Amino acid sequence: METLRVGLVADPAKPTQIAHGHRDLDPSDGRRDWDVHVLSEPFTVASEDVDTAFARLTDLAREHHWDVVVGLTELPLRDDDGRYLQVETDPQQRAAVLSLPALGGVSMHSRSGRALRDVVSGLAEPDSDSDHRVPLPRRSGRWRLLLGMVLANRPWLLVPGLKSALVAALTTGAIATINSTVWLLAGSLSWWRLVIATVISISLVVGWLVIDGRLWDRPDDDSAEARDRSRLYNTSTLLTLTVGVVICYVALYVLNLAWALFVLDPSVMGGYVRMSFGYGDLFLLSWFVASAATVGGALGSGLESDEAIRAAAYSKREEERRERLAEDDDSSKGH
Repeated sequence: METLRVGLVADPAKPTQIAHGHRDLDPSDGRRDWDVHVLSEPFTVASEDVDTAFARLTDLAREHHWDVVVGLTELPLRDDDGRYLQVETDPQQRAAVLSLPALGGVSMHSRSGRALRDVVSGLAEPDSDSDHRVPLPRRSGRWRLLLGMVLANRPWLLVPGLKSALVAALTTGAIATINSTVWLLAGSLSWWRLVIATVISISLVVGWLVIDGRLWDRPDDDSAEARDRSRLYNTSTLLTLTVGVVICYVALYVLNLAWALFVLDPSVMGGYVRMSFGYGDLFLLSWFVASAATVGGALGSGLESDEAIRAAAYSKREEERRERLAEDDDSSKGH
């Protein structure tokens, strides 16, 4: 049989990396060879409409003479019933869109490979006119989609992405560690108060980043779909920031503890403040200082540009989407 020409069109960054990992994709039955071509093209930029994405994909398929085309994107897909989809297809045009976040964000190579093999095999049938959309489970699907969106946002990049905030936090922690008043406060706090201080400090930083970076998404219109999409984006943003700030918090705690163990002598501390101190108290001191330094880091984040904060909090596609919405909002205000 004639070789099937398959086009994989991927949004920039992570989708393109995943697509390049499937250049050797072949059918499970082995009845027909696949000639896979990968193209990095932002086919979902400036549009949340799947029909627009299909139109762009089919245009690219005609241009490159592909028999089947599949788009890989970090865009969440929904059907008319409000269910989120893993795959949406147009059998007549032999085109499909695969939502990578719907795969859950883990084992992406194997999961995306299975999904691509299934959808291409379905579209490869010349008389195929069935709907190959793959809906996510109603209960667990939204959480899997959120997990995929958060991992696509790469929350660990918040650490190097907020350099000024980290410098401010480290400076605050270094000074607080050698302050006798801080010793007294840390020694007087119970563990549950330290837990509350941790939760409050992390919440303050997340709130500050959302406000200062203008990260809160607003619906494009008053439709239920637009409101639900905004809730989904805002939830993924809050989860991304929370995970990133927790990573920063743990890093600050470890650094503060190392600094405290290096410069402080518990017996000298106890004699100075007339309290009994041991090395175990340095762990509590570092815990308290990490909370205070995290709040100090939030103030330092104000030194970062909005672009730096968005780059640290969003995937490439989501960053471009937010920038486009911000530009549209500024232009509408200008008129």
